[in-house]
Amino acid sequence: MRRTLNVIRLQMINRQTFIWTPLIILVGATLLSIFVYAMIPVDTPKYGGAGQAPLWYFMAIGIGAMTYTFPFSQALSITRREFFLGTMLTAVLASAFMGVLFLIGGGIELATHGYGVNGYVFYLDWLWAAGPLGAFTVYFTLALLLFVLGFTGATVYKSWGLTVLTISWVAVALLLVGLVFLATRLDWWGGFWTTVADLGALGLALWGLVLTLALMGVSFLAFRRAKP
Repeated sequence: MRRTLNVIRLQMINRQTFIWTPLIILVGATLLSIFVYAMIPVDTPKYGGAGQAPLWYFMAIGIGAMTYTFPFSQALSITRREFFLGTMLTAVLASAFMGVLFLIGGGIELATHGYGVNGYVFYLDWLWAAGPLGAFTVYFTLALLLFVLGFTGATVYKSWGLTVLTISWVAVALLLVGLVFLATRLDWWGGFWTTVADLGALGLALWGLVLTLALMGVSFLAFRRAKP
């Protein structure tokens, strides 16, 4: 466990990647949103999706954690298992950090009536329907899922090369299009949206955690063949 925790220290050597860059993106997206909200001449609540910006950056962090840090870890005689577990623990901590920041942002928006312009970046009603803990779970899951997606893609690339990675993404795209085709032809959309509404943001986030764990399993299996 001590060696696994050392991997967290290794990943956090460059704090700019996991802390400062997401913070800069988050603050910048929030300020831009406030300026845009202030220019909209209506008194009704205004909502935006700029808060997603630092979450999407987590995919880039996942890619970098594999492509840049993994080769260096092998020079330090860190085993693959230790590196994988340590990196995933780092991702969990960073995702929890982002979840807390989003909760703080939501609290500020409630206290200031949407920064004085009735505009909201973090406090989105549907996401907060299950309370602060539910909102934290949603933000935490999104950040972790995107990190694992990036890490898994980089692992496939390091294991089998660009051709297999490209084929994998094409296969995923075809699968998604095929599901959309079936849902349209068999008229499943009504039931689908009813299920989404019944689950709510928290229920979808919990299923997102299941998907994240499945992707972790895939990346761990592929990681055994990864080349530094």
